[in-house]
Amino acid sequence: MNTPSVWIESAKFSDNSVVEFSDREIVVFVGPNNSGKSASLKDILNKVQDPLTKSNVVKEISIKREGDLNELLSWLKVVSKESEDDPSNPAYSRLGGRVHVSQARAFWDANQAGLQKLASFFIYHLSTESRLQAADPAPIISLTNDPLTHPIHYLQKYDNKEHIVSKYFNKAFGLDLIVHRNAGKDVPLYCGVRPVLKEGEDRVSIGYIEGLEKLSTLHTQGDGMRSFVGVILHSLVVDHSTVLIDEPEAFLHPPQARLLGKMLVENAPDKRQLFISTHSSDFIKGLLDAETDRVKILRIQRDGTVNHIKELNDSGIKSIWADPLLRYSNILDGLFHKKVVICESDSDCRFYAAVMDAIFSGDSGDTKPDIMFTHCGGKDRLPVVIHALSKLGVPVAVVADFDVLNKENPLRKIYESLDGEWNEISTDWNRIKKAVEQKKAELSTDEVKKDITIILESSEGSIFPAASRSNINKVLKQSSPWAIAKSVGKSYIPSGDSTQSYDQLNTKLKSKGLYVVEYGELEGFVRSVGNHGPKWVNDVLSKDLLSDPELSNARDFVKEFCEGS
Repeated sequence: MNTPSVWIESAKFSDNSVVEFSDREIVVFVGPNNSGKSASLKDILNKVQDPLTKSNVVKEISIKREGDLNELLSWLKVVSKESEDDPSNPAYSRLGGRVHVSQARAFWDANQAGLQKLASFFIYHLSTESRLQAADPAPIISLTNDPLTHPIHYLQKYDNKEHIVSKYFNKAFGLDLIVHRNAGKDVPLYCGVRPVLKEGEDRVSIGYIEGLEKLSTLHTQGDGMRSFVGVILHSLVVDHSTVLIDEPEAFLHPPQARLLGKMLVENAPDKRQLFISTHSSDFIKGLLDAETDRVKILRIQRDGTVNHIKELNDSGIKSIWADPLLRYSNILDGLFHKKVVICESDSDCRFYAAVMDAIFSGDSGDTKPDIMFTHCGGKDRLPVVIHALSKLGVPVAVVADFDVLNKENPLRKIYESLDGEWNEISTDWNRIKKAVEQKKAELSTDEVKKDITIILESSEGSIFPAASRSNINKVLKQSSPWAIAKSVGKSYIPSGDSTQSYDQLNTKLKSKGLYVVEYGELEGFVRSVGNHGPKWVNDVLSKDLLSDPELSNARDFVKEFCEGS
């Protein structure tokens, strides 16, 4: 007998985009909160049942059915529990689904009307509640005569499946998962160290059972263990055609969420379709760890009543995973935010994020933007991170110190990564660069040598003093026009044509998402505070970020790149 199956062939979303799927694909919905990830799963299930059901995210679906009516009816007798209420029109029940033979005939042939009650025999929506219930003891059945109506029945009947699931469980929690085959009217799962069979014993021997019952039952454990097992059972063990899983990472610690993602990809039966909604970058990393072509990631971004769908390019994902600096960064967290602001350093991120929190924690009534701040370790890495996030379909803004205008690169690469054309800004940039470099440095070469020599001669100790290092840096800043420009910012540009060129350049940069600090660098926002970098940030964060007059420019600057988020 050929096993009948049903799977989702394509879906049309509210932005009118159409995405096609295969019967072995693992489709993952990502995106900000309230973008439509979980709603997509519900819409798919409802559309399978009845195509005319009203929906918000998924407008239409196309389903593929394999197997003829006779194969369907034969399969129902094998996998379902048959009622004896009406022998002429028996009802079949399986894992929450129930359908009469007459209904099954009508639903299977009615291509335009949906599968109605028959849908639950092929498509399973694994909600939080249902995956926790999967860990509850199963009712005892005759394994040779009765259909398997509970996920645990599959482990009870097939030893290899029990050992496979136990292996998964052990990797996640360091414990074995064992079926109790002689517990009375129910079949519970136990977790712990599997008892060793002594000579002459088998799994129904009293000695083995007494050892097993000293362990803990799974259904009395925390939600993390129970949810993990529920996802594994319904995705990898029970013979559904398609499984819809809402937030499989729920209740799991990050390492377990990552492990679960990898397990699902590596072990899903070849003809098993999964649709997954997730909020976890750790789960996504697990999918990528598996290095497979089965995964399709769809990012959803909601704009009013329209849910925009972007299918993430497979090569783009792999390029991120191939770059060690990106692979071990938090860049994938950007998938779950409406915008990512990329800064040069961690200190920048901390300061701008704190100012944003202060602005939107006041009484203005404005909703706090869904923005993630990340840094890339310097200007030269900015184009790499911009390019990576663009491939993920994530809107970005870039914040850079004033000296980003010093050299053609990385400025050109940054601008082009933001979809700009260099010839749009090259004339203004060249005029600004020339004007800055024509200004005389505060110290000549001889003066720099003299000042540094004095600092070196006064330095003592086996470890070079931090104060001496700082003083040398101050001298070097006075020797370069651009070093001074970084400290001063826009005010260092000569008046007249050069300032007009700067204003024109700055407008174009902002239009693409690049925001240059006009006060030179981070410390230029609050000059009354000394130090630099993390120490400066720590001191400034003790101020009233919402109302301190000296922070007015910082608040205005942050509001600019928060717009539209």
